[in-house]
Amino acid sequence: MDEGDAMSDEWGRPAADTRADDAGGAPAGPAEPAARQYRTAELADAAGITLRTLRFYRERKLLPPPRREGRIAWYGPHHLARLRTIAALLERGHTLGGIAELISAFECGRDVGELLGLAGARITVPWQEEAAVRLTPEELADRFAGEVTPENLTASLDMGYLGVDGDEIVHVSRRLLDASTALVRHGIPLAAVLAAGREVRAHADALAGTFTELIRTHVLPGLQPGTPATAAALDELRGIAKTVMDAEITMALDRRVRTEPAVWLGAHGAAGEPGPARPG
Repeated sequence: MDEGDAMSDEWGRPAADTRADDAGGAPAGPAEPAARQYRTAELADAAGITLRTLRFYRERKLLPPPRREGRIAWYGPHHLARLRTIAALLERGHTLGGIAELISAFECGRDVGELLGLAGARITVPWQEEAAVRLTPEELADRFAGEVTPENLTASLDMGYLGVDGDEIVHVSRRLLDASTALVRHGIPLAAVLAAGREVRAHADALAGTFTELIRTHVLPGLQPGTPATAAALDELRGIAKTVMDAEITMALDRRVRTEPAVWLGAHGAAGEPGPARPG
């Protein structure tokens, strides 16, 4: 199949052709109608931009190369999708340079996954409670207005918060995504949220290690692997560990909430600066 015939994702990348070939496998279904092809002027018109703008995007490598037949350049639906994504991100305040870097970062994330053999993989994790969230670039930009920078995107990919499944952007946890969105909405920069998330993960791994060692040392020797009783016992112990960690973090936050305002007010007083008015 020619490049111009491929379907596309929001970033304008051609999606993989999943139809069975003629040499074997399941019989191919009814032939799909050929995707529309555009000449240069037709593509510019469909995207609502000028020819000059289209050529500029090509020069900046924001648009994949067209398929050529002699001197004629043919564009497909993935080119139109890319142009519409560029327009949507420009409306959200992104610069062309930033858009180019974002596209590159997402494509690098996809390519790394393919290199490691993780693209499209489905990993089954026992007790997994987190629901993954699939986002378009526009939806991600809307959630973190002005904060979706190449640096933050790279950090999110590196920490595993964002991943690429084929041609889709995936956040691994709806709860963490919603929490990050709320923190940014309260005025905390996304870079600071990600840095805190890295620190929280390190502490969480240490706590999980503490409970794992307790179970390994004192419980596992008396269990028979693979039995329903063992599965039930481990599930119960996991719930107990979560209860302990939740209670401890709740009490720690309560202690901080009681002491931090006094520390903050004292610091302001010591510096001779007015603090917030005290009630009463």
